[in-house]
Amino acid sequence: MEDLKFHALIFSLFVFLSYCFLRVFYTIWWKPKWLEKSLKQQGIKGTPYKPFIGDMKEYIKQITEAWSKPINLSHHIAGRVDPFTRNVVQHNGKTSFFWVGTTPRLIIMDPELTKEVLSNREGHIQKPAIKPPYTDFDKRINKFRSSATLIEKWKKLISRGGTFEIDIWPEFQDLTGDIISRTAFGSKYDEGKEILKLQKELQKLVIEAMQTLYIPGFRFIPTKKNRRRKYLDKKITLMLKALVERTENKMKTRETNDHNLLGLLLQSNNQNKRIGTKSNYMNMEEIIEECKLFYLAGHETTSSWLTWTMIVMAMHPNWQQKAREEVLQLCRDRDPDAEAIRHLKTVTMILYEVLRLYPPVIALYQHAYKETKIGNLSVQAGIDLTLPILLINRDPELWGDDAEEFKPGRFSEGVSKSSKDQTAFFPFGWGPRTCIGQNFAIIEAKIVLAMILKHFSFELSPSYTHAPYTVMTLQPQHEAQIILHPL
Repeated sequence: MEDLKFHALIFSLFVFLSYCFLRVFYTIWWKPKWLEKSLKQQGIKGTPYKPFIGDMKEYIKQITEAWSKPINLSHHIAGRVDPFTRNVVQHNGKTSFFWVGTTPRLIIMDPELTKEVLSNREGHIQKPAIKPPYTDFDKRINKFRSSATLIEKWKKLISRGGTFEIDIWPEFQDLTGDIISRTAFGSKYDEGKEILKLQKELQKLVIEAMQTLYIPGFRFIPTKKNRRRKYLDKKITLMLKALVERTENKMKTRETNDHNLLGLLLQSNNQNKRIGTKSNYMNMEEIIEECKLFYLAGHETTSSWLTWTMIVMAMHPNWQQKAREEVLQLCRDRDPDAEAIRHLKTVTMILYEVLRLYPPVIALYQHAYKETKIGNLSVQAGIDLTLPILLINRDPELWGDDAEEFKPGRFSEGVSKSSKDQTAFFPFGWGPRTCIGQNFAIIEAKIVLAMILKHFSFELSPSYTHAPYTVMTLQPQHEAQIILHPL
């Protein structure tokens, strides 16, 4: 009897170990090689698969080397910002792949295919097509008092010496953080600021993890930083959930008149629920994720956009002067209002051209959960997709031989006619995956830039070094020193 128990135990152990071995074999070798074969059979080239780590070692090596030194003062930044993706495309084509650990990542640069990826297709990550609730923000444009506070602060600094050198990157981070906290949560502004503070800490920890060698399953090991990441994510989620629930309850009892982003989002969502549009209705988890998203869109991306706009305008003083003349003509002795903002054609052209050359988000990422057709391609479940915005925005076949040059005039007839393919420019996504904060970000950028142009001229400091790199968004690695002059 004891022998039978012993043999049964040995057999069970053998079965368990065999299962573990097969599982590891499937994950580390069989599935990656099968996915690789499916891509190569369609004529798609890529980097060779390296078990377990994929291309992460080479990726880290290339960005570490690229980020170790600044570049000349030009707009040829792709080789510094994203050298690995650029090299893969140069060697393997605009539709190619590389490896993130055991997962192949398919690069797609064709505008028609990118449009399909971002369209509402079965088999892709679906984002509820909620109508953006920010379309009437221009009616409340004068609530952006944070911009006026910044202008007054800069004026006081200049008054001490006639000119003043300032690092505009943290200035714009503080400004956009203040604006998004007020406009997103209204009377719960302080709570919004606390959530933003926690999100920034979480973001730093996530970036640290992304810049270390990829080890499958390592994020589940309870290290100090992993525990902190998990704690922060849980706390942010709970704070947002409580905030959403309180706002919903006040809306039911008509105790609130807050016209903030959260309130407008919930109004739109409730309307969809009443009329029965289930595909457009978000549950609590999706609402919380949307709150996190418009925090990122309204804070990190807009501060990045404004920073690079001032740097580029300092590099091109002729366009700075054209924009200033337009602002002064439209605004005269008053702050920019909704009417003026709508007619800022030159400012808009400059903002879009900076967005093309220095996109805050350098790539969009998707994941195929089941086999899906994209054009003539068959994308198997388990494949990641990347749409490299930074590279697409510099493709000579789409933008001409002057693709690396700053030419705002290419947007003189609008976005759709700016390139050889009207679907080539999608800095805010496309279709149902268009960023919900697009209108808000554009209005915010126009107001801030118009107010700065109205009160100051500016130039690059001699101490400025041109070193764009990515930390979630495109940022200056070594500060962004600008010399302000009063008008």
